[in-house]
Amino acid sequence: MKNKSDFIPSGGITSPGGFLAGAASAGIKYKNHPDLGILFSETACAAAAVFSTNKIKAAPVILSEKRLQDGKARAVVINSGCANSCTGGRGMKDAVAMAEMTAEHVGVAADDVLVASTGVIGTMLPMDSIGRGIAEIKLTTEGGHELARAIMTTDTVPKEVAVRADGFTIGGMAKGSGMIHPNLATMLCFLTTDANVEAGFLKEALKEAVDTSLNMVSIDGDDSTNDMVLIMANGKAGGESVIAGSRQAEVFQEALNKACIQLARALARDGEGATRLIEVNVKGAASLADARLAARTIVGSSLVKAAVHGSDPNWGRIIAAAGRSGAELEESKLYLEIGGICLVKGGAPVSYNKEKVVKHLDGDEVNIVLNLNMGNAGAMAWGCDLSEEYVTINSEYTT
Repeated sequence: MKNKSDFIPSGGITSPGGFLAGAASAGIKYKNHPDLGILFSETACAAAAVFSTNKIKAAPVILSEKRLQDGKARAVVINSGCANSCTGGRGMKDAVAMAEMTAEHVGVAADDVLVASTGVIGTMLPMDSIGRGIAEIKLTTEGGHELARAIMTTDTVPKEVAVRADGFTIGGMAKGSGMIHPNLATMLCFLTTDANVEAGFLKEALKEAVDTSLNMVSIDGDDSTNDMVLIMANGKAGGESVIAGSRQAEVFQEALNKACIQLARALARDGEGATRLIEVNVKGAASLADARLAARTIVGSSLVKAAVHGSDPNWGRIIAAAGRSGAELEESKLYLEIGGICLVKGGAPVSYNKEKVVKHLDGDEVNIVLNLNMGNAGAMAWGCDLSEEYVTINSEYTT
């Protein structure tokens, strides 16, 4: 299908019509740092989400998952600095209270408000500060950029995107820098659209987009208790309902995938301590499942990450990761490129210019292509190098 969508420069979560956002500094972890915000739709929304697969789920995840059973939402309140995870009965009461305070502030029913939290596990939310912060939040069409900064924890930059397609817009923001691995990764991601999308198709479209993008990110192999990817569609752009099987459904899916892939790359590029983005492209797999399995295993390998950090063209680590991934493959069919330079053909090493490969590994983005030559399926995954700074960040996280 011809590409029918384009990125909007400096766009974000409030680029689609009818969405407002804002943030405040509640002092949850740091003083004078935005750490609390609200995303709000002026009209009713169809909504869908995917959540953490971790068996330990934070209170906001449990609450939001329950409230989304009817496929509707109007607002989400988000905090950073405290995960409100492993906090028992009080944690659930606090999540409910956050939703109720937000509902009163924006003028909607409490059941229409979702909650998301990120930060340190096992600490309680400072509810008095949060209450004051919610009351201070001013919702505007420009407030999305402020909200994208407020949800950051160890992120060094906000992650935002907006895509304009055939008569509608999709906006998005995400946070995540560490504790990220496939199975939704460990992140918060919020998407909005003014397209008129049928609730059932919206849920299917989100799952496909996440499987193609955010589920293909690995920073350090750890899954979180707070993962959440939410999409809200308010239909402000008008037009016929976007339903499965329609031409417009194909256009919407393409635009949603595009937005999510952009956010996935941004998350990987800003991994804790990262100096390089790694993109792994697996081709010629026997099935899509095999392609994704191999790509995720390679990009998640600590040995591959460490080699990239040291600009070491130790391609054996890539092949070994693919071999243990569980994907169907035969050594004699493997073809490997780094930076467009062939290192392995027919499962055997070939002569190559080592200086050129090292130069590519020294760059900001490292591209690895592995062709299994077993079929026609392919998949891409994203990650980052493993640096000494990652250890420093995570050895001092609560101190």
